Amino acid sequence: MKTKSIYSIAIFTLALLIIAPLTATASKKKNDQIVVGSSIPSFSLKDQHGKNFNIQSVIGKHYLVIYFYPKDDTPGCTAQACTFRDQYEVFKQENALVIGISGQSVESHKAFAEKHRLSFTLLSDDNNIIRKTFGVPSTMGVIPGRVTYIVDLSGKVVYIFNSQSESEKHVSESIRILKGLK
Repeated sequence: MKTKSIYSIAIFTLALLIIAPLTATASKKKNDQIVVGSSIPSFSLKDQHGKNFNIQSVIGKHYLVIYFYPKDDTPGCTAQACTFRDQYEVFKQENALVIGISGQSVESHKAFAEKHRLSFTLLSDDNNIIRKTFGVPSTMGVIPGRVTYIVDLSGKVVYIFNSQSESEKHVSESIRILKGLK
């Protein structure tokens, strides 16, 4: 009888040693995720022209529409980018910069921007470091997520839109929120 108790305690202790770190990791990831009210992290990435783009250089000067998308030249991403392009003047009127971020190379972004006449900044996050920093989730654990962050002049996130399938709605939601900020 005593052996069963000791055995049960040992298994329980082992389970705690295995589960506790996993729970702490899951909790940490959730707390590190950018949410409404968070200040965006400082970062610098190369744009489609190969030039360094430092986010700090635009905070305080413009509202920011930072959108993470899965991949250049895929149907949903092309529709999203072209809708941002088609509404570019509206974003300018709202004093907003549109910044697209994905994991493709500078060269891929340049070809994508030229092919579709994109007039806004595309940043190459080739190791997905900034995507992870923002906490952008993956779809089914494989496809990089599609999330848009609206950032005010102080660098704080005021709205987040997360939808993999409604790629063009990211644009209309961004405009709706920006118009309400004035």
